[in-house]
Amino acid sequence: MKILGIIPARYASVRFPAKALADIGGKSMIRRVYEQVSKARLISELVVATDDERIEAHVKAFGGNVVMTSPEHKSGTDRCYEALTLSGRAYDYVINIQGDEPFIQPGQIDELASILDGQVQLGTMVKPIEDQNVLFNENVPKAILNIHNDVVYFSRQTIPFLRGVPADQWLSRHRYYKHIGIYAYRADVLAAITRLEVSPLEKAEALEQLRWIENGFTIRAVVTGYDSYGVDTPDDLETVTRKFLS
Repeated sequence: MKILGIIPARYASVRFPAKALADIGGKSMIRRVYEQVSKARLISELVVATDDERIEAHVKAFGGNVVMTSPEHKSGTDRCYEALTLSGRAYDYVINIQGDEPFIQPGQIDELASILDGQVQLGTMVKPIEDQNVLFNENVPKAILNIHNDVVYFSRQTIPFLRGVPADQWLSRHRYYKHIGIYAYRADVLAAITRLEVSPLEKAEALEQLRWIENGFTIRAVVTGYDSYGVDTPDDLETVTRKFLS
């Protein structure tokens, strides 16, 4: 399979402006993401998709591939589709890698890429939840899988509800999954989902991937042992820097 890895990177951010260029131990966040993903064995090509000339210049300066995309995109999915179109090349799949996970593991990318067989429409990753605080944190989306590891539903609520079981026993009675926000799209499916209107479930949960499920697309999940360490705020940056560079 020919797979294009795309790292969407915007300059604007409400909680952390210019975070793509934030310094982490002498390297920018976007450079660390790029270098980590470059180590993945199953990515055919990698590119940063940005809407800002400062990010474009910075990526070129460290030798990375970068493409300028519209500042009007409302999601990373839309930005990925434009980047795919601008590449002018044929790819079987696109993998959308978050630009704010500076210590993403190459093995994580390869785990997702390994299931892309031409039949899988969309792919993502989930990790078993082991922490009670994560289980009931509404900022952490959860996923329910069927017997084929296709996602039945995503929710910010803790699902499924265990009737008659005290909340502090839920983790010992059922396997819950945290959603990790990395996506693979078959190229033709990526083109199709960018034409979909915002759906009722997406509006309710503020989760874009529900739009795809609601429109009949199938999302195959990889159950991984890798965790995600995204950076949404300057405090998050301090936390991941201490974890990985101290």
